[in-house]
Amino acid sequence: MNKPYIYDLSPTELSAWLEEQQEAPYRLRQIRQWLWRGCNSADDMTDLPKGIREKMTESFRFDAMRLKERLQSQEDDTTKYIWQLADGNVIESVFMRYRSGTSVCVSSQAGCKMGCAFCASSMCGFGRNLSSGELIAQVALIAKDQGSRVDHVVVMGIGEPFENYDNLLTFLRSCNDPAGFNISMRRMTVSTCGLIPQMLRFAEEGLPITLAVSLHAANDRLRSQLMPINHAYPLADLMKACRQYEKTSGRRITFEYALFKGLNDRTEDAEQLAAMLRGSLCHVNLIPANEVPGSDLHRSEPGAVENFARILQSRKIPVTVRRELGTDIMAACGQLRRMSTP
Repeated sequence: MNKPYIYDLSPTELSAWLEEQQEAPYRLRQIRQWLWRGCNSADDMTDLPKGIREKMTESFRFDAMRLKERLQSQEDDTTKYIWQLADGNVIESVFMRYRSGTSVCVSSQAGCKMGCAFCASSMCGFGRNLSSGELIAQVALIAKDQGSRVDHVVVMGIGEPFENYDNLLTFLRSCNDPAGFNISMRRMTVSTCGLIPQMLRFAEEGLPITLAVSLHAANDRLRSQLMPINHAYPLADLMKACRQYEKTSGRRITFEYALFKGLNDRTEDAEQLAAMLRGSLCHVNLIPANEVPGSDLHRSEPGAVENFARILQSRKIPVTVRRELGTDIMAACGQLRRMSTP
């Protein structure tokens, strides 16, 4: 348990270890290539001498993320991966295949503190932040299992990514590494429930990554009911921060809006949202809400979804109704959950 996870080592740390072992510097490139391929055993690094592989096994953990279960959707080309971490926490991530390429939805925490009323992740409590290596390994191990390149990464799984800011940034930059996954930052998305200080800090990073803000209501009363974070960062402050983000980064924000039957899907809700977003550089992603066991919230009727989208379009607000994947395996938006095992 005290050995570091091999995926957590930075190139500098791994290079220093090789120097301590009196190994050639070029071994760093070989080892990192194996890691990007989803290698989870030193014995599999077949172009390395046996002596180095034995030293690596003695020095590092390779099994800090074990595949507990793989669930394949019968409705679409979506696979949910359930991972057991070294400390017993269990997290989930999702592989999706679209016409435009492949995508992995990554969890950033074991559990979540945000307490959103509609989200399964909040119902199981909070464990801890994931390490940067645990984030990277989700992509590497899934790509290996699928035998497929990963084209897009979305940090929209379990947890609030901006609560794990430093590891998140390390992960995003690692995914962009030409020697690794070589994923364009324009094909990465980070979701937040609206942590204003981190949003503004992220804008200053100058990374061309899409920011998705979970909104789900256009007035404080309703948003506070759905998302307790609204008590700390009410809508007026959040929208001011969003406009500052747009100005600083030059990038539009995606606003996530899950539609719940009779709660936030009425004509007046759509009008209120359109008025709030008028003049913003934005795009609205409407999500017919996914039902979660233990919640009293229900999915909006198709007619209400269509009416909501039509009102936004008539007010010149760019909008898309999200096609949900993996609902039959509880792999869609809001359905991922954290578990722990003895």
